[in-house]
Amino acid sequence: MSQAAAPVVQLGLVAAPGTPAELAGWLAGELGRELAAAHPQVRWEVRAVEDGLVRPPADDDEIVTATRRRLLAEDWDLALALTDVPLEVDRRPVVGSASPVHGVALLSLPALGAVGLRKRALQNALGLVHTLLGTAEDADADDRAAMGRRLRELATDPADGTAGVAFTARVVTGNLRLLLGMVRANRPWRLAVQLSRALTAAIAAGVFALITPDIWALADNSGWPRLTVIAVGSVVAVVVTLVVGAELWERPRSRRVRKQVLLFNVATTATVVIGVLTLYAVLFVLALAGALLLVVGSLFAEGLGHPVHLSDYLELAWLTCSLATVGGALGAGLESDEAVREAAYTYRSDQPAH
Repeated sequence: MSQAAAPVVQLGLVAAPGTPAELAGWLAGELGRELAAAHPQVRWEVRAVEDGLVRPPADDDEIVTATRRRLLAEDWDLALALTDVPLEVDRRPVVGSASPVHGVALLSLPALGAVGLRKRALQNALGLVHTLLGTAEDADADDRAAMGRRLRELATDPADGTAGVAFTARVVTGNLRLLLGMVRANRPWRLAVQLSRALTAAIAAGVFALITPDIWALADNSGWPRLTVIAVGSVVAVVVTLVVGAELWERPRSRRVRKQVLLFNVATTATVVIGVLTLYAVLFVLALAGALLLVVGSLFAEGLGHPVHLSDYLELAWLTCSLATVGGALGAGLESDEAVREAAYTYRSDQPAH
């Protein structure tokens, strides 16, 4: 395939007025050449635009959101924001951070220092772009081959003429590896741990359920089909609360950005679902251990009116876990939008400032 016929990956550099904008103009050409040499299987188009995005003081989440809006407006595949706002991760200054699911990275110029600014900016920008693609610069041959496939998937647009379900199916199946990389980069299994209010409410609800005789009887008489329905309902409740409450769902502003928005929404939903299922599995193990340790067999049998077996403890743990998950949904509703977005999207920091 000739370079002219290769699929195009569009990278936007969004720079604040002043020094960041001046640097972006030079960086666009250099970054384009470096990326073309590293990944010749696609054609790179790097464009620099001047946009203040947000008014200081601003945090990472605000800058990422504003950069994401500009990415969708311009129909880019990836975006790198050059900001003069200092960035921090766990109260430590960092040069940059990247959110693969958004396709957005941030580069903080104050952290680069005054000496060798252009060289350091180029090196860090390259590292951030590779982070967005899900592979480090020092990756082995297999990882680089996977990155090449993701690049082609990122650059290839399905026909917009297909409608509804057909379009969705084509985007998802055609970008499956890209989606898996986006979800993996989000580390969805860490979602519940980072939402303290949701986790606290879930544990409190679980403890209450375990010591309530009425819950024992309800679990004993519900049967596996009903327990399954309750379990599915509890998981859906938490997922909807997180996605809708924190406004994680994007709506396409035009047909041009339908693929970008669809990929984002699928990756976001998958991240939240996996995170909630991880929470559910952990709560089930805790509920079963709590039932075996705290619910005395003789009292349990007296409450149920028949001898107890392991299946009775499993049913109690299952219902307790579902009720605890519903409690987690109530706790999730109390989380701030910023906390939910930070938990749902893992901003992978680049090297720390020196």
